[in-house]
Amino acid sequence: MFWRGVLGYLPVNIVQGVVGLLTIVAFTRLLTPEEYGAYAVAFSVVAIIHTSLFTWLEAAMARFQPAVAKDGGIADHFATLYRTWGVLALGMAVISGAALLLWPMDLGLKLAIATGLGGTLFKGLGKLAQEHRRAAGRVRDAALMEMVISAGGITAGAALAFAGFGGAAPLTGIAMAVALCLVFVLPSELKLAKGGKFDPVRAKAYAAYGVPLAASLILAIVLSATDRLLIAAYMSEAEVGIYHAGYSLANRTLDVAFIWLGSAAGPAAVAALEFGGKSALERTAREQASFMLLITLPAAVGLALVARPLAEVLVGEALRAEAAAVTPWIAFSGLMAGLTTYYFHMAFTLGKATKRLLAAMAIPAAANVALNLALIPLYGVMGAVAATAISYGLGMVASAILGRTIIALPIPWDTLAKAALACAVMAAVVLLVPAFGGILELAAKAAVGGAVYGAAALALDAGGARSQLKRLSGILKSKAALG
Repeated sequence: MFWRGVLGYLPVNIVQGVVGLLTIVAFTRLLTPEEYGAYAVAFSVVAIIHTSLFTWLEAAMARFQPAVAKDGGIADHFATLYRTWGVLALGMAVISGAALLLWPMDLGLKLAIATGLGGTLFKGLGKLAQEHRRAAGRVRDAALMEMVISAGGITAGAALAFAGFGGAAPLTGIAMAVALCLVFVLPSELKLAKGGKFDPVRAKAYAAYGVPLAASLILAIVLSATDRLLIAAYMSEAEVGIYHAGYSLANRTLDVAFIWLGSAAGPAAVAALEFGGKSALERTAREQASFMLLITLPAAVGLALVARPLAEVLVGEALRAEAAAVTPWIAFSGLMAGLTTYYFHMAFTLGKATKRLLAAMAIPAAANVALNLALIPLYGVMGAVAATAISYGLGMVASAILGRTIIALPIPWDTLAKAALACAVMAAVVLLVPAFGGILELAAKAAVGGAVYGAAALALDAGGARSQLKRLSGILKSKAALG
């Protein structure tokens, strides 16, 4: 199931990668630093509110779908989730509307937050539909939704930014794309709830599982968003824009890879545990961790190596120099964050011990707030960068240690060592490429780095790279033969 998901979600991964880069290219050019900063702040605020209200429902859809498919409780399952969403959505609309009217803030920022909050209603429904499809193994449907949302969001958002919508444009574009998807997928979702009833026992079980998970994700957002809010408080929205450009350059690139792998890994791990027990889970988890390391470790090292030419190509001139300085540090922070979220956190969700996940996330979140408060006044944007790197390192260690008390997920040390060696060879060769700037330098270093790392990883057989490549080739040939 894992490899089917890896291949099935590959097209959406490519689309998301392209869209992520285009987002930086478009919005750092179409928006002023102040508008880009307003978008970054609004994005963080909206993410916290969405996670607080709706993420626990999405988590329950993903985790309990296989079980209810077996026991025949599909109608009550869907009715409980969607009716709960309706109550929460109504409450959010009333409270957030009143807060925006009364809260004194810059009009551009207020408009960005307002459009983002409106869009999160659509997003909540869309995520429920996506998690249903992922959990049911409908990889193509889930991937198609993600591609439409990604491509449609950047297209609409860029058009709105060009038309002068300012910092509200990116979030409005995403809302429009999700709304388009819902026209096609929502009727079938609601049909599954037909004849079902709201089940308070189910709702309580879903909340017991999902609310601590959502709370831990809120802490994760605090971990990733505190720096922007404090930069805005201590410095300016323009400085937030500079920081967010460099952060996005590294983090979005890595996040696309982790979301791709996580979309395949999560359902596969649940299925392995539910149907094969802990031995099957250990085999699947080791395979997943090895493949994650083989893909994401060189991606982080590569981003650090090409930070300057990458910023020259993708980031608007007003934000470029500072973004290049931020990127290498955020690349390694993103690596630690991705491994934590998409691998080590599986121990808590598989073991339904989400309250302990909350404890694991409280450690780096508290450290991040304290470090940002201490370092931003002294070192500005680079203080926020240092706080982020230290906090994510603490988070990864805390999650790995606490997670082992629930389900001991294997750590493939041999794969890590061989992948690190292959990255060292790659870095040594890439550093020999002349720094002639721009897209030519970026293309040359990316091509050389990818070729050298691939050759080194295969020569070392890191994570069984040769056998995995043969397996993937076989799957692709079988698909091609079937038409």
